[in-house]
Amino acid sequence: MKRFWIVLCVLLLAVSCKEGRRKALLPNVSGKAGEIVVVMEKADWEGAPGAEVRTLLASDCPFLPQREPLYSLINVTPGGFADLFKVHRNIVFFDINPQATRTGVSYLHDVWASPQCVVNVCAADRDGAVELLRSEGHTIVSAVEQAERDRVIRNTLLYEEKDLAVIVRQMFGGALHFPTGYKLMKRSEDFIWIADEKQYTTQGVFVYRVPAEDEPFTVEKIVARRNAVLKAQVPGAFDNTWMTTSRILTPGVEYLKYRGRSFAETRGLWEVENDYMGGPFVSHSFYSPDGQSIIVCEAFVYAPKFDKRQYLRQVESLLYSWEWGSPEESEKK
Repeated sequence: MKRFWIVLCVLLLAVSCKEGRRKALLPNVSGKAGEIVVVMEKADWEGAPGAEVRTLLASDCPFLPQREPLYSLINVTPGGFADLFKVHRNIVFFDINPQATRTGVSYLHDVWASPQCVVNVCAADRDGAVELLRSEGHTIVSAVEQAERDRVIRNTLLYEEKDLAVIVRQMFGGALHFPTGYKLMKRSEDFIWIADEKQYTTQGVFVYRVPAEDEPFTVEKIVARRNAVLKAQVPGAFDNTWMTTSRILTPGVEYLKYRGRSFAETRGLWEVENDYMGGPFVSHSFYSPDGQSIIVCEAFVYAPKFDKRQYLRQVESLLYSWEWGSPEESEKK
């Protein structure tokens, strides 16, 4: 029996090493963030399957101040799917074939490049492809979103401002990771403000803590808590101005679980009371390990001259880098 386990471990190690070498030989992905190559016959692209793809992947991105598509789509026919497109970061490949023996949606990684997301949709006819898109649409979008998010986090860890994670961990017992360019803007009791401020854009993150309360994750409680904290902590450029939640659009809340951590994700628009600044925000609200506090990590964007989808996606991805420190580190905070 002992010999069996030794042989098994050797075989697993060999397979792992082989896979590691294969990925190391793959080229880096190409294409812009937020792009998807859709491989589909022209007739299908101009028909019902293409219309369903555009509804799923190119509809308006929610909770932005202006209309922007969720993703930018590039249609390529199977015959035109050359090496140039095979190394793209996100690929959704359609195989609509009456002779198909197996139909469904499959998800692959690092097929022709790394880090790559490939979604295969296999159907016997156009109606079947449309039905798959409708039934698996949420999972398809989530797979691409996760791939985009993981690329941001991966680059962040390669070019990290590590001192910022230390500051956040010392105060809250857990930390986000920030790439080069982000700086500490403000630190006070139970509140930290970190941002990457450029001439025409700001990508910022707030982390704050408030006492736990009954039903803390309703949209009303989240907005009221947010407005109270930001009024106290984030003043505007002029007297009697401060950051708050825009009343133009009611924020939306979704309850998610990511790598074992449950949280309420809130999306909405922010504005400056008595001023004209504003933009989109995303926040994650969750319990502290002892259940006595609510911790909020919030990403926001100010980019009045530009589209905001990619700026928000970049900074929002940092929220998913949250990880708790060891119990010893938490006790020292």
